[in-house]
Amino acid sequence: MTATDRFGEELAQARKNRPIGTATAPVTDPVTDWATDFSHVDPQWAADPYPIQDDLRERCPIAHTERFGGVWLPTRYEDIASIAYDTDRFSSRAIIVSNVRPPKELAPVGAVPPISSDPPFHHDARKLLLPAFTRSAVAKREAATRAYCHELIDEMRGKEVVDAAADYAQHIPMRVIADMLGFPPEDGPKFAKFVEAALESINRPQEERVEGFERLTDYLVAQIHDHIEHPRDDLTTYLMNAELHGRKLDPIHVVGMMTLLLIAGIDTTWSAIGASLWHLAKTPADRERLVAEPELLPTAMEEFLRAYAPVTMARLVKEDMTWRGVEMKADDWVLLSFPAANRDPRQFERAGEVVIDREVNRHVAFGLGIHRCVGSHLARMELRVALEVWLERIPVFELADPAAVTWAASQVRGPRTLPVRIG
Repeated sequence: MTATDRFGEELAQARKNRPIGTATAPVTDPVTDWATDFSHVDPQWAADPYPIQDDLRERCPIAHTERFGGVWLPTRYEDIASIAYDTDRFSSRAIIVSNVRPPKELAPVGAVPPISSDPPFHHDARKLLLPAFTRSAVAKREAATRAYCHELIDEMRGKEVVDAAADYAQHIPMRVIADMLGFPPEDGPKFAKFVEAALESINRPQEERVEGFERLTDYLVAQIHDHIEHPRDDLTTYLMNAELHGRKLDPIHVVGMMTLLLIAGIDTTWSAIGASLWHLAKTPADRERLVAEPELLPTAMEEFLRAYAPVTMARLVKEDMTWRGVEMKADDWVLLSFPAANRDPRQFERAGEVVIDREVNRHVAFGLGIHRCVGSHLARMELRVALEVWLERIPVFELADPAAVTWAASQVRGPRTLPVRIG
């Protein structure tokens, strides 16, 4: 079978026959009690979830809501870690809480492998991606990333106020991922819309979310066909030709992996960059120290990842069970808040403070267990280079209007607007 056949009629049929799952009605009312009615997309949570998490950790460490058809929210490090490692009782076939639960037959592959895959399939699917994200592979991308960061700051010349999120942080991972996948670099604005549709529309009508994913898939299929017509050496070509268990990947698997790389590889990193710049803009002592001691940046960067960890993952309960005193039902969602785990005072001293010279910092910003982020080396490189270049070129900056900063209301939390005064 030719590549045109695989990614033509075969893929079209797979998309057409893909099961949707069961839907629940969206609930958008304000939260009445965070212990029994929480919503991780509530504006109050998006603006500042940490006091809420701190309160729940002591008052109700495993919160629950009937929204999204039923979700559990553990807030203690020990509970979050236990679930992350427990692939027997919790499935990863869907990692974004929404009003649609994918059918059980989607396991063990899931929609966006390997992050949505369960064992034993997960192990081999993950191995396929590892070569592209080794330290040595990532190191080869550093020079181009640094040059692009300088280009972005060059464009800020003469401006007194810039949006450090929209004008800087968001562009960096979009360019890096586009380069890795062999996509047109000018398509960055499209990527941003794809991210929003995937992660920030979970309470919108099902047909609207499906339409958003269809647009993303249409784009990826078009890129695959461009690769067929114009062969080149990049990650897309690698995935198109990759084999698993002695045969080439199903085309829907290839599209799912590309979806994961495009969505997860962008929003998580731009959120980490943006949150770090937000902290430095509002904390002049830390900013001044890092400018004076640039060798401290790698340590400070890990603390930013701990304190402002952007990612919350999700699992689905496999079977009815009593788990640490709560009655979980099959197909209940469980939110794994790595941000909450990173601020558990039972695990970290001065957990609620940002200590940029923290020596012992075993944070879980990149997750735990078999699904720990495969792109952590890449994310760290992008974050470090983005901060190095910014502090070198713009050593003095501050929030232009703290009230104008907005944060994503989704499972990946980072600044969406971040006006800072640089002039």
